[in-house]
Amino acid sequence: MATITVGEENSAPIELYYEDQGVGRPVVLLAGWPFDARSWEPQLHPLLDAGYRVVSIDRRGFGRSSAPISGYDFDTLSADVDVVLTKLDLRDVTLVGFSLGTGEVARYIGRFGTDRLRSAVLIESLTPTFAHSDDNPKGVDEAGVKGVQDAILADRFAWLTGMMGNFLNLDDYQGTRVSEDTVRAMWSAGADASPYATWACPQTWLEDFHADLERFDVPTLIMHGTADRILSIDGQGARAHESLPSARYVEIEGGPHINPVTHTAEVNQELLSFLDSAS
Repeated sequence: MATITVGEENSAPIELYYEDQGVGRPVVLLAGWPFDARSWEPQLHPLLDAGYRVVSIDRRGFGRSSAPISGYDFDTLSADVDVVLTKLDLRDVTLVGFSLGTGEVARYIGRFGTDRLRSAVLIESLTPTFAHSDDNPKGVDEAGVKGVQDAILADRFAWLTGMMGNFLNLDDYQGTRVSEDTVRAMWSAGADASPYATWACPQTWLEDFHADLERFDVPTLIMHGTADRILSIDGQGARAHESLPSARYVEIEGGPHINPVTHTAEVNQELLSFLDSAS
């Protein structure tokens, strides 16, 4: 089991689990909430087959990493990413974030710059901010965050079952683009996450990334599903592109929030094309 120590809580080290597979230019994968690196399985084989070194990380509190009750903010989460990149001495990296992972990508660049990076990918982006405003009427506010956190506290497993429907648009895609088996596997990964970490992360949805985006100076790909029920394409994908007008912007037609699972072929084609163009 490969782990890297990123801190300490009380008497125990805080260790991040990671997998480092393949050879070639490194692609580092940062998963969405409340899942872990296993959610990148649909992308793993194509990336390895294309000759990339794939490093996937379980963020603190999720998957096989330690589960402290501190550090669920983007300054800490991005610092965790920096420790992994530094200790593995990864360079010429494409940093790929999905959903909550896009916040880690943005804050990593905002805090640590792009010396180690070749490019960046934002899939279902939290940037420039998910906070409700006149510019983002479909965003979330403090009351919305509290509602989600209360539902997690009341019955985390029932809440997760409900969320799976909107994560994957199961009313449209179950049995066609996503199997019941995949839904069960993803539910189990989400259920296996730390209860505290699952509850704590929604507070990060109110973060503002405008200043971080100003530091993006590497080729960037933004992908967003047109049918995302969690992070709307108008409020998130299109506004991320407005903030990064030189980025390559791709809309995944009919894609729900977790379109790397439901629209695997489309996402992988765009991802591999971007990686090749950034060579």
